Amino acid sequence: MSDRAEAQARASGQIERDPALNEYVRGVACRVAARYCGDVRVYVMNRPFFNASMAPNGYMEVWSGLLLRADDEAQLAFVLGHETTHYAEQHSIEMMRTVRGRATAAMILSVGASAAGAGYAGDLIYLGTLASVFGYSREKETEADMAGFDHTAAAGYDVGAGAAIWTSLIAETRASDNPDVRRRETRGSIFATHPVSTERVQALQARATQRGAGGETFRERYRAAIRPHLDPWLRAELRRRDFGQTMQILDRLAAHGEDLGVVEYYRGEVNRIRRGNGDRDRAKTHYLAAIAQPDAPAAAWRELGEMAARDGNNAEAAQLFATYLERAPNAEDRALVEARVAQISGGAQ
Repeated sequence: MSDRAEAQARASGQIERDPALNEYVRGVACRVAARYCGDVRVYVMNRPFFNASMAPNGYMEVWSGLLLRADDEAQLAFVLGHETTHYAEQHSIEMMRTVRGRATAAMILSVGASAAGAGYAGDLIYLGTLASVFGYSREKETEADMAGFDHTAAAGYDVGAGAAIWTSLIAETRASDNPDVRRRETRGSIFATHPVSTERVQALQARATQRGAGGETFRERYRAAIRPHLDPWLRAELRRRDFGQTMQILDRLAAHGEDLGVVEYYRGEVNRIRRGNGDRDRAKTHYLAAIAQPDAPAAAWRELGEMAARDGNNAEAAQLFATYLERAPNAEDRALVEARVAQISGGAQ
């Protein structure tokens, strides 16, 4: 099963082919995997959700959504250390055995209850069995958190990384436009497969206090590794259409005053696409802030050009479109933009 999933990952159109990024992520995974480094085969996947997983055969997926959300190398290392623990302890194999055993027991008890005329007693037995299965999973998640902390600290990383990344995820959850998503962090359920996030943070903070401050974040080299991918990753993130969460991610990316051209452009995109009251003016403000930065995406000039054209400022629009085409000579929409320029040129102001 794991081998089949790995083969599918290798053939997937979502796999990231950049050798530098793959080598970087594999290096982080190896540092926290320690003696299991030789077993790890890392695949970076372009999927805009926070996720990493490791199969019993050593195949590990790291999704771009995780790389976008981690603030530094230490936070990435903590998550990969967490997943390496599942591999080292063979949690997924244990879980499969547990599920099979408990499901069989539940079926036998349920049939017995039904034969005895106990009505919905069979359903209660089934629900209780599911709860025990997922409770087992929660235990393994807690164990992986603690072991992931130890792997991260042993590799010389910041001991606060685990608590920091879970805290960021809590903040992102609370920032969601979707009320159901916002309720997830505090919602109680016997089927919660992970400990409540605040409990995970508190446990990791206590572990860090016991160990004492120390370790490196390696923030600068982490940002350098992911910088070439910020534009496509943010474009994919925007397609999720949870603007509150996207803005929270952008705020974190901007915290150290880096990559502001890209960040301001995507802040503009959030407002342009959302189309709420005042969003058009906010979008323009962000686009203007973007083009003042050396790393501004060429598309910022195109969007400002379209705004100018719709406002009747055709000469300004034509100049902005020209700048866009100059900065993006191989733009896929070149013909469309040139046609737009021709359309407005007759009435230039």
